[in-house]
Amino acid sequence: MKKLLSIAVIALAPFAFSTQAAMSLHMENTLIAVCKAGASNNLIEFNGTMREYRINKQRVFPRLVCNGENFHQFALSNGAQRTAKKIAPYTATVTIKDLAMNTSDEILAVNY
Repeated sequence: MKKLLSIAVIALAPFAFSTQAAMSLHMENTLIAVCKAGASNNLIEFNGTMREYRINKQRVFPRLVCNGENFHQFALSNGAQRTAKKIAPYTATVTIKDLAMNTSDEILAVNY
C-alpha cells in the first residue's frame, strides 16, 4: 500500500506546481533594455538594441508591457514620439484564431 501511495505522489507531483514557468533573467533583462531604449526617443539606440537582442517586432510588440502599459503607450507617455511612430504598425493586430489554441499569447510584462 505504501508503495502505491508513493508512486501516486511521484506521478502527481508535477501537477501540484504552476504550469507557467517564470521568465528567465536573461529574457527579463532583454525586455527591460528594449523598454529603456524605447523610452529614450533615440532611434539609433532603439534600432541598435533591437538588432543586438534580435527582437522579432511582430511577436514582441503586441504583447510587451512596460511598467503596466503596452509598449506603444509606454513610449508615448515617456515623450518618445519617434519610437512610438516606428512601432505603431506592429501594435494593432487583428487575427482570427481558435480560442482553444490560446497558449502562445502570453503577456511579456516587465517593470524597472
